[in-house]
Amino acid sequence: MPTEPMNILWVKSGPLFPLDSGGKKRTHATLEEISRRHHVTYLALLAEGQVLHEDETSAPYAAEKVWLPWRETAKGTWRFYRDLLRNFVLSSYPYALEKYCSQGMMDWLKAEISKERFDLIICDFLTPAPNFIHLESKAPMILFQHNMEAVIWKRLAESSPRLIGRFYLRDQFRRFSKWEEKLSRLFDGVITVSEDDSVYARKNYHLDNVRGHVATGVDVDHFAPRKEIGSASDVIGFLGSMDWMANIQAVEFFVAEAYPVIKRAIPGVRFMVIGRNPPESIRKLALNDESIMVTGSVDDVRPYLKMCDLMVVPLLAGGGTRIKILEAMAMGVPVVSTTIGAEGLDLESGVHLEIADGAGPLAACTAELLLDDRRRQALADAAHARVVRENGWKSVVDEFLRLCGGE
Repeated sequence: MPTEPMNILWVKSGPLFPLDSGGKKRTHATLEEISRRHHVTYLALLAEGQVLHEDETSAPYAAEKVWLPWRETAKGTWRFYRDLLRNFVLSSYPYALEKYCSQGMMDWLKAEISKERFDLIICDFLTPAPNFIHLESKAPMILFQHNMEAVIWKRLAESSPRLIGRFYLRDQFRRFSKWEEKLSRLFDGVITVSEDDSVYARKNYHLDNVRGHVATGVDVDHFAPRKEIGSASDVIGFLGSMDWMANIQAVEFFVAEAYPVIKRAIPGVRFMVIGRNPPESIRKLALNDESIMVTGSVDDVRPYLKMCDLMVVPLLAGGGTRIKILEAMAMGVPVVSTTIGAEGLDLESGVHLEIADGAGPLAACTAELLLDDRRRQALADAAHARVVRENGWKSVVDEFLRLCGGE
């Protein structure tokens, strides 16, 4: 263990608050623990006109926070589609990377890193990584990969029902594959959030700088007390950022393919979609079916999770690990997931959660679990014990810093 605190630079694409996505929650909890031991400078882009959340300035996740001005094109506007077209025709980057290329961030990094005031530099997610091109640093530079981004786009392409959607998504997958490999090689080390992701990076990108993976953590105390398992009120929950394509696809698939079967088995069942920024297609689900509730952004997910008798994670695409599964388990809410939804968490189907793939098995498993209080209690107890034992943030951050070479 080092005798002196390190000066750590943490680079991300934007602010952390509100904590309304798994990536933000993982970064925030990691930084809170690191900041108890080391001096952290947090560097991120701040979109023109964006007002920082009231908790952002006071939150103690970093000793110093630096915001660089950046122009973001709002989704759904004509400028957004213009930028998509321009990117498709004129750039080799995927759009989701090119949009975060910032001359201001490049200049800041070059100037400040040349002063040799940092002992460790972390690039959080792949999105800020293009700003590290041509950067030289004596301090170790680590890429923290919450997902293998190319995997997400590959799965989205494979599961897209529309021909034009598959064409565009395949193109983005090819671009991400090229740049994820190229950008990963800029860094002294790559840290992932699952063994599967580490294997993918080594096998598909032939990287020799993958240092390993860290578990996904959860604050068990924050989600206490646990939900009491009693007679089911027949509420199925889905938790996730509803401006993420994979979550939108998952909810639409569940409602179209699995939910009607569950409703026939349990006529009083309800489905609650909990998550920020739902698009019109998701909001319409609630308008067309009074048994569906779409919350939109919420300040605290705990009251909503406690209303749920179980949570479904019907993902058909995705990467990394789902922190929402651990949050549900910490709260005492049983989980039914697809294999993709639960990957990377090393959870045992039938012990910690139920895994079911395909609309039929997913519907049958969900309905059976709603009707079986004892089974839900057994899953909830085993999952909670597993989370308490293996997913505390202190042990997660200990391993993260060890892989960085800092402790």
